[in-house]
Amino acid sequence: MATSYSAKGRRNLLATSADEPFLVALEITHPELVAPIRVVNDSQPITIGGNEFVACPFQLTLPDDVDQQVPKARLSVDNIGRELTQWLEVSNGGKGAKCRILMVLPSEPDIIEYEMTMDLTGLSIDNMSVSGDLGYQETLNQPAVAIRYDTLTAPGLY
Repeated sequence: MATSYSAKGRRNLLATSADEPFLVALEITHPELVAPIRVVNDSQPITIGGNEFVACPFQLTLPDDVDQQVPKARLSVDNIGRELTQWLEVSNGGKGAKCRILMVLPSEPDIIEYEMTMDLTGLSIDNMSVSGDLGYQETLNQPAVAIRYDTLTAPGLY
């Protein structure tokens, strides 16, 4: 997954001690949500592309880039305000949710340095946090037919 950074973003990415850290923002969408959930991992809210992202602490493990493997990431958002809990109850556990990951510099929030949209699955909740897995549904690895004739299902043919 190739990513194109701006000149300022590349300098920041390669610096040992960067002047300003990247801000990571999440946009969670679901058919049951009236408006997407938008949070930024910072102490101050920020406007990115005309949309306000609420300051909310979360932990995000970015997807790896391993050959022959579907990228996977892990997300854990602090359960503040209980809005996520209410949404999970209404949306059947968040099935069908998508999460858009954005990285911006605080000085230029309208220039998106990194962007990726992944499926949000395996949501679990406790009193402190809402956690889930980020990845892609493996539609190409699913069987095309219900029963396939192979040595297990039809041993007499072989």
